[in-house]
Amino acid sequence: QLRHLFGSAVPAFPPKFYLAMTKSMADERRSQLEQYLQNVTLDSNITNSDVFIGFFRKLQQDTFEIQTQRAFLDVYLADGSNLRLDIQTSDTAQRILEVTFCKMGLSRELIKYFSLFFFQDRDDGALSVVKKVAEFELPYVSLQSMKELHCKLGIRKWYMDPSLDTQLMDCRASLNLLYIQAIQEVKRNWVKPTEGQMQELELLQKNANKAKFLELIREVQFYGYVRLDPCICDYPEEGCSADIYVGNNEINCCIKLPTNQTKEVSFKINRLRSWQVTFLGATQDGEEDTLELRFEYNDSGTWQWIILYTKQVSSLS
Repeated sequence: QLRHLFGSAVPAFPPKFYLAMTKSMADERRSQLEQYLQNVTLDSNITNSDVFIGFFRKLQQDTFEIQTQRAFLDVYLADGSNLRLDIQTSDTAQRILEVTFCKMGLSRELIKYFSLFFFQDRDDGALSVVKKVAEFELPYVSLQSMKELHCKLGIRKWYMDPSLDTQLMDCRASLNLLYIQAIQEVKRNWVKPTEGQMQELELLQKNANKAKFLELIREVQFYGYVRLDPCICDYPEEGCSADIYVGNNEINCCIKLPTNQTKEVSFKINRLRSWQVTFLGATQDGEEDTLELRFEYNDSGTWQWIILYTKQVSSLS
């Protein structure tokens, strides 16, 4: 049906396994589907169609053998608290987000400013953003398929321009969501305030002055960005490690050079022409998939390919 409606815009679908799937086969199938979706979801006309949403719902449920039934799903806030939702296993992320908004007393007009994410608490206490949940994805099914990763579903704001915070300040519930997310960004060192900014932020937090806190933190470097786990990149030379921050229409890389020097590079989104995602298989320890993201970037008038190796490709692409 998708091919009939959209023709060659729809890529070839990955082949099925007709035998009982082992863990490695299930992992391979999941990775193939993720690659397929990377290509399909570039076209919003496809992903917003009823045919695609129905197709992908059936695909997820059939792949992981989960029937439609009532279930409970926890959605976590940035401070670790959670809302328990009464849902159907076949509910899409968009539907889950709507239910979450209703339970929190948030206006549906503000839903466009937020999204659902899968998170993972690491052993060292750090928080890892596994991926942004696509609107058509079934969060309950996805969580079941990622049980070994011990992921949880969370809500956070999702827009590139920090100044958009001002659109949410008049609503008490949305202001509170912004505030607890900002507090956690400071706590987890996702932002880089100056010493003076840090002192003022601590005072505002102590006095519970949420509006002033959010007004000040918008001036702090990397506020509102998503910080990814350290990864490997090929810029300015192969084998460099990098800390990556995504936000404010840029991919900011703090790169450690082989000489142990540090170089900060900002790749502006409006100078990026195209990107490709490649599944490279498991790492040497066999625990995680390795993905390659390469994007074509205009550097001083010259187009060149930049390559990042990270399991968090969906947060970048």
